[in-house]
Amino acid sequence: MTAITTVCARDCYDSCSLQAIANAAGEIVSLKGDPRHPITQGFACPRGIADLRRLTTGRIAHPYIRAKGGFRRVGWDEALDRTAEHLQSTLDDRGPASALLLDYAGNMGLLSSIFPRRLWSAVGATFTDGGICSRAGAEGIRLHYGDAFGMDPLRLSSRDLAVFWGFNAAVSAPHLWYRVRKARATRGTRIVVVDSRRSETSRRADRFVQPAPGTDVALVYGLVNRLIRSGRADTAFLRNWSEGYEHLRGEAMRWNPDRVAERTGVRPGELAGLADAYAESEQPATLIGIGLQKNNHGGDQARAVSLVPAVLGQHRGFYYSRGAAHPVDLRYLAGTSQADVPPPTVSQVGLAGSMDAGTYGLVFVSCMNPAVTMPNQRIFRRGLERPDLTCIVCDSHWTETARIADIVLPALTYLEKEDLVLPWGHDFLQRSRRVAAPATEGRCETEIMAALSGRLRRTEPWLYEDPWEALRTATLPAVKEGDWDALLAGERIPMVAKPDNVYPTPSGKIELSAAAAPRYGLAALPLAAEQPSTDDRERFVLLNSASRRYTSTQFQEVYGPIPPEVVVNPKDAAGCGVREGDTVVLANRRGRIRLRAKIADSVPEGVLWSPRQCLDLDGKPQNLLTSSRPQAVGNGSRFNATRVNLLPGSAGMREPIDGSNPASDSRVGTGGEPP
Repeated sequence: MTAITTVCARDCYDSCSLQAIANAAGEIVSLKGDPRHPITQGFACPRGIADLRRLTTGRIAHPYIRAKGGFRRVGWDEALDRTAEHLQSTLDDRGPASALLLDYAGNMGLLSSIFPRRLWSAVGATFTDGGICSRAGAEGIRLHYGDAFGMDPLRLSSRDLAVFWGFNAAVSAPHLWYRVRKARATRGTRIVVVDSRRSETSRRADRFVQPAPGTDVALVYGLVNRLIRSGRADTAFLRNWSEGYEHLRGEAMRWNPDRVAERTGVRPGELAGLADAYAESEQPATLIGIGLQKNNHGGDQARAVSLVPAVLGQHRGFYYSRGAAHPVDLRYLAGTSQADVPPPTVSQVGLAGSMDAGTYGLVFVSCMNPAVTMPNQRIFRRGLERPDLTCIVCDSHWTETARIADIVLPALTYLEKEDLVLPWGHDFLQRSRRVAAPATEGRCETEIMAALSGRLRRTEPWLYEDPWEALRTATLPAVKEGDWDALLAGERIPMVAKPDNVYPTPSGKIELSAAAAPRYGLAALPLAAEQPSTDDRERFVLLNSASRRYTSTQFQEVYGPIPPEVVVNPKDAAGCGVREGDTVVLANRRGRIRLRAKIADSVPEGVLWSPRQCLDLDGKPQNLLTSSRPQAVGNGSRFNATRVNLLPGSAGMREPIDGSNPASDSRVGTGGEPP
């Protein structure tokens, strides 16, 4: 047996180094975690292990063009010719901005996701702002720190307190979670979880604090109030390294324990316990979850939590991500800095309305499954299926979006091609090696984009730059001298990271009261959410979060569908006449879905939870219910502020998701060749 090292390309904190184990015939028989990697530490999650099975399951084997009654298999030349013809006619007839590139993080390889954007930069197509996931929190934190990156996760091993705030790390970041649990076993590190749901992480914590959804800013102000009153605020640090402390202090003093309890549901004793955990710690770490900022005031929640370490005298004592710590020139890699004019950019979260209005004549989808993942699915899907829109999907697997497309271009998985995965959760860069021969006729995205550039007769030299030379230019600011050759040879290298104590804010300090905020129409301090509505028409808040076997909609080919279920508090279940296993309907003005009920106290009264991106019992997406109105901060999503009513299963209607075309769902399925 031999081991070939590669890097997992999933959208994940851990960006694991994996070893593909090959037998004497060169066949890959298993994937396992690289024991030499400081983050991976020798084990892989259920998703990483399953990638080998996913290599040959549910794949798009050939190019396809939609024909009457289904798809017609074609050769690559015909598929590329048709794609180029549709794109050129859209550019000529409706203008460059009417061509939309809709991509995201389905494959995090730079050659799979970023470099192919060069063609779309060259033609002047419309890009999205990528606001669907973590942007609101990043923009909020950036207001106060200048850059949104937090601490190096290797430092978690030396911390005596880890506070996971809205962060179910046991599922979403298993290797970071393992590092903290190891620190608890070896040095007594305490683990505290702040979350609106009793998650897998909270069940293993030393202390659990459960605020009502969307009330975390108020909880932070109450926490800062107590830290200041107990003398734990580091006034010397704040005087030397921050601006706006008096403004923050003034707001925090308005939030006494009783007011905090009224707003958040966190009792004064629980607030005191959280504050004492911080006060008794010499080196706390505050880990801010991506899910924390997916609600009406999510950007404000993330920025508020990030201020707690500063009050305690810490330079970047929080962890949100490490992406902004690495000076990689992604604009160069994507071609946006070389294009004659910057590409027009629209809100990704707010895309449903413009899609439905017929703004675009062509949409090219890559590294994404928007027919399930985008909010406000009824409106978004209706726009995606407009007869005057050409939808082209480049993907390795038969997603719901691929089954709706007019042209389907098969891509390769990360195991079948060479790439470079830029981690956003840690500092280690390593080449992602090809470990398996292609199982399909799929091609690399770089090859597809080069072929389309030629067919469009584009002459920009940077469109045809060698991809690895482009990678070298883009990453050199983050790679120490001499390390590039080592990287090409397959070695793992630490990237250059920006210093923790440098703050590119207007004042050059941590701005507890953000001077730049009014420029964007935002408040200088995070805004505490208003009291949650108790409107009986939509009386429940629906939360969703990741499941351990799935990355977004991926891995259903291996593990089966994401469970179509909803967790209901026992008291709510009794009040609504719901029993374990009953079929229930979640409904609001955007639509309704049918799910199986699970009764558990992991959610408080008035709150429901369902696994992210599940399809309901009729195959309709969870995101029928979610809002496409972007947040004020960072144009972020509001997935975890979705208000619904809980109805008996008999209230369910098998209505089409676009509300008008009864056949719209017939093109949606999972796995295998198209019908």
